[in-house]
Amino acid sequence: MKVAEAVGRALVAAGVGQVFGVVGSGNFHLTNAMVAAGARFVAARHEGGAATMADAYARMSGTVAALTVHQGPGLTNALTGITEAAKSLTPLLVLAAEVTDQRSNFHVDQEALARAVGAVPIRVASAEDAVGQACEAVRRALHERRTLVLNLPLEAQSSDVPADALAQAGPPPPRVVVEPTAADVEDLARVLARSRRPVFVAGRGARSPGARGALEALAEHCGALLATSAVARGLFRGSPWSLDVSGGFSSPLAAELIAGADTIVAWGCTLTGWTTRHGRLIGAEATVVRVDDDALRDPGVTGDVELTARRVLEASGSPREGYRTPENAEALAARLRWRDIPYEDTSTRDRIDPRTLSIALDDILPTERVVAVDSGNFMGYPIMYLSVPDEQGLCFTQAFQSIGLGLATAIGASLARPDRLTVAALGDGGALMGAAELDTVHRLGLPMVVVVYNDDAYGAEVHHFGPEGHPLDTVRFPETNIAAVARGYGFEAVTVRTRADLKAVSDWMAGPRSAPLLVDAKVVAEQGSWWLEEAFRGH
Repeated sequence: MKVAEAVGRALVAAGVGQVFGVVGSGNFHLTNAMVAAGARFVAARHEGGAATMADAYARMSGTVAALTVHQGPGLTNALTGITEAAKSLTPLLVLAAEVTDQRSNFHVDQEALARAVGAVPIRVASAEDAVGQACEAVRRALHERRTLVLNLPLEAQSSDVPADALAQAGPPPPRVVVEPTAADVEDLARVLARSRRPVFVAGRGARSPGARGALEALAEHCGALLATSAVARGLFRGSPWSLDVSGGFSSPLAAELIAGADTIVAWGCTLTGWTTRHGRLIGAEATVVRVDDDALRDPGVTGDVELTARRVLEASGSPREGYRTPENAEALAARLRWRDIPYEDTSTRDRIDPRTLSIALDDILPTERVVAVDSGNFMGYPIMYLSVPDEQGLCFTQAFQSIGLGLATAIGASLARPDRLTVAALGDGGALMGAAELDTVHRLGLPMVVVVYNDDAYGAEVHHFGPEGHPLDTVRFPETNIAAVARGYGFEAVTVRTRADLKAVSDWMAGPRSAPLLVDAKVVAEQGSWWLEEAFRGH
């Protein structure tokens, strides 16, 4: 058996069941070996799309997904998606064919490329070690929550493995649950006992099963209000004490209450500038404690989120009202949601206000959904106005803040959660960047709704530089009929200029949904986004 086949079979035995990629000569045999061993392979139209599909699938499934790419340009094409995954601590395994001969036109320093974007490079050095290295890569991806690039030199792939090579292949042991120290538990219990206005902010590390119940129990005991980072949105859906998202997407009431906290505990959340509005949501006198199970991220308390919350509750004294006052309860019930805040509808006969569009879609689309959002001036509208059922309802691949990832994100999420309708929310710039993957949506038969917030521009730059009088010809474009593009790929499509045009979306929902739907929404272009204004000021 050759290394390519042995590694492919070993990876599937280790638990890698979903593979995305674009197949060329260098990764042909490896990919086919994984398929023969039982893995599902999804062919993307571009390696960049394949990388983001794999990232999204891993996030939504909780498993290690794989990306398979050709040597040289296959890897470089995928780098933006790999960077996003690495920054997001996604357990992703990149299987990269490699040419080591520096005279080859395919040669690049693939190890250096991986390190440059925050991934961990490993090279299969010999036929004897190939299976062991592949299984170790799966273990590290799962246990360390890292993106690894497993480089497979062509000469190594064609070598013969020992007869018993696959005997060592198998799933990695379960990840060890990190127990917090007794001192840390007691310290945090004392901090919460002194707090009069505590707020919990839960992030990616709190999306594990059981974490919500543990956090809600502790929050009830100490009177804490509950918020999340964007990637964990929906975790506290249904709680009367939920503030929804902390950061640039916070509603005015949520921002006011978070900024008024005297204690903020971040559970599996790094409290980035996006989550804190570049520090403006953290009061000058507030005590901040971070809980994370990875000591390398330098948290205040090192421990598993669920386990730490339960230990702190056990160490706590009498329950307190804290921030859960009758006044706050009344305010949260009446004016937390963005859609409950009055606004002036700026729709015209030719353009629809993105708030009006988003509220209408929220009512039309089913509650059980996964929303995948691209980056851009528009992105706050679907995040703020489209509700999600739980922490599995938003797939947010925006740690690197690249546009063009939204459609591929939706594909990966849809494959991981086929029980829900996936809604891809894109800007026109990102939609056209990733348009090739419309073919992948149709080819896979995914019952997806793609909503394009189309202002015929890179709106963030228009609204950032326009008020200063800078020329904008480089970031504005003639009107594009994206609905026609989608029909060419086999979609049903509708152009929306007014609320009445959304009847076509209702009709699609009531019909057989035999083809995916794209909504080319011509949105009002005059509005800048306050969340990006804050980001620009923060930089």
